[in-house]
Amino acid sequence: MSAGLFIAGTDTGVGKSLAACALLHALAARWPRVVGMKPVAAGAEFHQGQWANEDALALRAASSIAVAPQLDNPVLLPEPLSPHIAAARAGQVIDIAAIAASYRQLATLADAVVVEGAGGWHVPLSGTHTGADLAQALGLPVLLVVGLRLGCLNHAALTAEAIAARGLPLAGWVANHLSPDMAAASENIAWLRQRLAVPLWAELPYQEAPNAHALAAHFTLHTPF
Repeated sequence: MSAGLFIAGTDTGVGKSLAACALLHALAARWPRVVGMKPVAAGAEFHQGQWANEDALALRAASSIAVAPQLDNPVLLPEPLSPHIAAARAGQVIDIAAIAASYRQLATLADAVVVEGAGGWHVPLSGTHTGADLAQALGLPVLLVVGLRLGCLNHAALTAEAIAARGLPLAGWVANHLSPDMAAASENIAWLRQRLAVPLWAELPYQEAPNAHALAAHFTLHTPF
């Protein structure tokens, strides 16, 4: 069975996909078979004769093995909306047990699996379940991506507490610079280092044209890798 990690974010648009892809490139230097997984993706585009999600495509490009779409992106929803709304509009039900089964099968094919969540920690998947329920079902250590912007300290602290409440280990965090000129960025990072009290896996600099392969060099790998 492979090593696995769940990538969570302090919000949507904080750079989970970029961090996940950069991590996959970093892992590829250690493991021959690494693969990304986007369990639930909302928003599809026509790509090479089939519908696919932009984040799932990026994860596939950063992976060192190719797998069936039903394994690395078992739930693909057409509209770029909150998953519970997109699923309802598409007449689909997001089945957490089925996603967990896809992950287990994927894990037999790879040395390391990087699973990127959707949106923030409690993004709704249905009227009763959220992304936190999916993370708990997978039972993986969590890497928290913090998008550095005003309000990120509160979002990071709340998300870390919510992860702990689910009994999941917070393996570490990533500081992602969302702009080139955030005020007091170093002071924010210093507070997060103290408050989160887990390893900082990477501080990703701002890039106008994000390059996940180049950002891999900023990662320092920790447990479970």
